[in-house]
Amino acid sequence: MATRDIYTTTFDEGVQTTTTTCPDCGGSVRSTDRETICEDCGRILEDTHLDRGPDWGRHDEQGSKRQTGAPLTPTRHDRGLSTEIGYKQDGHGNALSSTKRRQLNRLRREQSRAQWQSKAERNLAYGLGEIRRIVARLGLAQSIRDQACSLFRTAQSEQLCRGRSLEAVAAASVYATTRCNGLGRSRAEVAACARCDQMRLTNAYTAMNVELELPTQPIAATDRIPRLVTELEVPDQVRRRALELAQKAREHGMTIGRRPSGVAAGCLYLAAQRAGFCLSQQRIADIAGTSPNTLRSRRDELLEIEAEA
Repeated sequence: MATRDIYTTTFDEGVQTTTTTCPDCGGSVRSTDRETICEDCGRILEDTHLDRGPDWGRHDEQGSKRQTGAPLTPTRHDRGLSTEIGYKQDGHGNALSSTKRRQLNRLRREQSRAQWQSKAERNLAYGLGEIRRIVARLGLAQSIRDQACSLFRTAQSEQLCRGRSLEAVAAASVYATTRCNGLGRSRAEVAACARCDQMRLTNAYTAMNVELELPTQPIAATDRIPRLVTELEVPDQVRRRALELAQKAREHGMTIGRRPSGVAAGCLYLAAQRAGFCLSQQRIADIAGTSPNTLRSRRDELLEIEAEA
């Protein structure tokens, strides 16, 4: 039985002071972090309160204060509160004897067996590990990783993992987080780093978007241009011109009913042509995930818009 099943609350959470006046003199009572004192007669009504602040320690020669222990993190199934048993050295870096190493091996084996209290907790640990792997391959920030892990927890609590693979839900959590933050990552790009195909990712993302009502924004061509510029290594003047063309296309309604990747590829190709920067249509189309025919069609539409203006 887990410890949390035995002790539903900590030993002092149910004890709260409700006294507002002193029982001796009837004066007002002032409570601090350590004790409760009467301001008139000075009687201490309660003391030795628990300090719920961070635990600080001094571990270096200069005596600088730093917080002990790792902080809570949503990327672990136990919020990062698990204990890790060492292998060949103790806490001071000294080598362990063979007897102690065998003992630690037995303890490590028993700890791995009792690591998860239920199947849901084991699935949560696997899903969070998959999210960490996808985020690392995509090169996303740590904040995106934490948000994706929190979204996976919410999806599991809402029973959205039933009937779907954990890999698909994990990949959908990463994709949904990038959509909510306006990073412009495509489903094909996320699916290439995940252990599921794009169809399963799309189905899981659709269910999460409907059931959880995610604050996702429509994908714009301006969100796809920065990634194309980075991979193609084009100058800043080409990037600025491409963003201006994408904004003009949006104002004239050219992006309605068209894929943002095709519009972004057409804007970038036209901007590179006018700046004299050599870029092949096939290379832009391959990186943008579209075809050269679509690229040329978007470029011709941009030229028509400028001719009408």
